[in-house]
Amino acid sequence: MPDDGGYGALHTSLAARVVDRDFLSVTGPDSLTYLQGQCSQDLASLSVGGSTEALLLSPQGKVDALVRVSRGGDESFVIDTDAGCGDAARSRLERFKLRTKVTIEPVPWVCLSVRGTGPTHGGAPPLPDGAELVPVVDLPGWTGFDVLGPAPAGDPTLAGWMPEGAVRCSDEAWEATRIEAGVPMGGREITESTIAAEVGLVERTVSFTKGCFTGQELVARLDSRGSNVARRLCGIVVAESARPPRGAVVWTTDGAHEVGTLTSVAWSPGRQATVALAVLHRRVVPPEGVQIRWELDGSTQSVGAEARPLPLGPGG
Repeated sequence: MPDDGGYGALHTSLAARVVDRDFLSVTGPDSLTYLQGQCSQDLASLSVGGSTEALLLSPQGKVDALVRVSRGGDESFVIDTDAGCGDAARSRLERFKLRTKVTIEPVPWVCLSVRGTGPTHGGAPPLPDGAELVPVVDLPGWTGFDVLGPAPAGDPTLAGWMPEGAVRCSDEAWEATRIEAGVPMGGREITESTIAAEVGLVERTVSFTKGCFTGQELVARLDSRGSNVARRLCGIVVAESARPPRGAVVWTTDGAHEVGTLTSVAWSPGRQATVALAVLHRRVVPPEGVQIRWELDGSTQSVGAEARPLPLGPGG
């Protein structure tokens, strides 16, 4: 059987990968009150050791950062976010911190991500030695947990945190599975112009009962109207064996309308095809054929593809 980089283990057992994440500590007597007014999720009932996803929104309701908030103590929290998004999250939190007893600082933590359907599916294992938190991840096609904490001395691959039976996963297999699960990523599908409803984040990151938080007006207005937005995150399955790059442009099949760009691209061993994510204009109603175009060595390349609803599910 050809090596699939751990793709099969991601769907039938357990696979793990060291994932770059940015971490911030938020401490001080006003930390809970302050974060409760800044994050889209309700943090008041978050227990020590508990974690939840949330959005940091601009006052106009656009996504500044998708974050995970973990409670370390009565007056301490850890925020982690996709690599490269930590500065934006810190800047956003510092922006409204006037006369508030809160300290926000980066911390040099690391992350071992574990996904699959093995014996720990549905819950997190005990804390490995040296780890601080083990948040559960429970999304369709993307279930498991993350092991978080300071980097263990002399263990850059985090072998000491690996669960029994888990295999190391390649970047490509990991990315293909994330794409097929339809999980958006900061700096890719999520940018400073993103509206949460466009990328399917509202249900899992927003509380409509917690009270006021920065940026809630746009989110609440769209929710009351059925989250009717002009663009939606879609899956793309590329025809033939073509591999268009990130940034390739998506067109309607008649070539009349540019409807989006590919934001994440990977080869799926299960499908033996390239899969991608793109936020597409609503004139494309999946499942629907599209055309992908990109420039290579001064000439325009083109290939057919199909836009599909998310999650795509595993190939095979």
